[in-house]
Amino acid sequence: MTVRVRLAPSPTGNLHLGTARTGIFNWLFARHHGGQFLLRIEDTDLERSRPEYTQNILDGLKWLGITWDEGPFFQSQRMDLYRQKIQELLDRGLAYRAYDTPEELDAMREAQKAQNQAPRYDNRHRNLTPEQRAEYEAAGRPAVIRFIIDDNREIAWNDLVRGTVTWKGSDLGGDMVIARQSASDTIGQPLYNFVVVVDDMDMAISHVIRGEDHIGNTPKQILLYEALGATVPQFGHTPLILNQQGAKLSKRDGVTSISDFQKMGYTPEAIANYMSLLGWSPPEGMNEIFALTEAAQQFGFERVNKAGAKFDWDKLNWINSQYLHHMQIAQLTDLLIPYWQAAGYEFDWQGDRAWLEQVTALIAPSLARLDEAVPMTEYLFTPQLGFADDAKAQMQQKDADTAVSAVAEALPESGLTQEAAQEIVQQVVKSKGLKKGLVMKTLRAALTGSLQGPDLVQSWILLNHLGQDKLRLQQALALVER
Repeated sequence: MTVRVRLAPSPTGNLHLGTARTGIFNWLFARHHGGQFLLRIEDTDLERSRPEYTQNILDGLKWLGITWDEGPFFQSQRMDLYRQKIQELLDRGLAYRAYDTPEELDAMREAQKAQNQAPRYDNRHRNLTPEQRAEYEAAGRPAVIRFIIDDNREIAWNDLVRGTVTWKGSDLGGDMVIARQSASDTIGQPLYNFVVVVDDMDMAISHVIRGEDHIGNTPKQILLYEALGATVPQFGHTPLILNQQGAKLSKRDGVTSISDFQKMGYTPEAIANYMSLLGWSPPEGMNEIFALTEAAQQFGFERVNKAGAKFDWDKLNWINSQYLHHMQIAQLTDLLIPYWQAAGYEFDWQGDRAWLEQVTALIAPSLARLDEAVPMTEYLFTPQLGFADDAKAQMQQKDADTAVSAVAEALPESGLTQEAAQEIVQQVVKSKGLKKGLVMKTLRAALTGSLQGPDLVQSWILLNHLGQDKLRLQQALALVER
């Protein structure tokens, strides 16, 4: 059997983390078995679907390295096929038109609620006589189309993740609506549970791999596959992605879309790597840092967990840092420049490339995300330095002004080297009778505006290249005098 799987996102929002993880699992499974991965855009929700969301989905998948072998297919372009299949069910007596008004359905649910019954359609229009149908149609009542579900039927499948799953027909809520209301001589807009089955049949999908929140749809869809004479695919329902409190990850948790992670400074390799680990455990001996092509060689559902996967920011940041720390400086510089530009930093981005790469090399070991480069390097790109409270306090220390003045007097006009910087410090310590710790700490406060940050001497050299070190020392002295 040829493995054919699909990702079928709805373009009613940006590419969600959970959808992307489902895409990765499908892609890994297809590549592991030498099969095909299809992309289908489920845009039947015409009111909420937006072309910009479709583009966001396509861009996000490409950014992650998830390529598809067929598609994208758009459900909105396949309506004639869906209506044809619905008509087949009507002609065979497996579906029927139901003329209930919203008020009648509300009254039915209220009566069920009053008797402590679960809400369900009571199939009241399943066996209407021709005369009753004619009466409803003469009154101009629109009709939905419902698929007949046998309450006595038991539906079971062997889930790739969860083993045997069994549902009773009586637990499916009554006969299922498969097309929205429309005039009695037409078929309204086909609905999700129906069109997804038709698509999977038409595209010869062999395995349906999706989140566990779809489990309730599966028994209904199995009945539709059978009614339409199709081979039922194998199903695998993957664990949900949870927040730290154990609830399903949602917009209330903040960042959930792939484009948001991209803006925050995560690399696509790190995001794809981490999402592969959300619910899947690599075999023993496999490194946690891997490319998707490596994961595909090992991927299988026997190592996919049933329990929800908690999203761990610390783990994601660590994985991202591993990619950044092993990246070539030139490549990392290319990735950082847009963040510096977006922060409003002004610089000759092309003309002084060597200096930029030195800045990158200075901060690279400390980076967990690309956007962290902005606050880390503000002191290098900003002519007017701001001083943190700890730096201000240091500048008020006894002899701090003496240390700064002495360093300023000893500065070369340009071309400061590491050896020269160290010699200046030693000279100031010796000539002024100061402790080296005081000189270094004060120098850091004066040059960078903080007592924390990257290597002091390398920062000093970078500032000297711009002619900024003497100005910084003067600003620091002015702070002391105030």
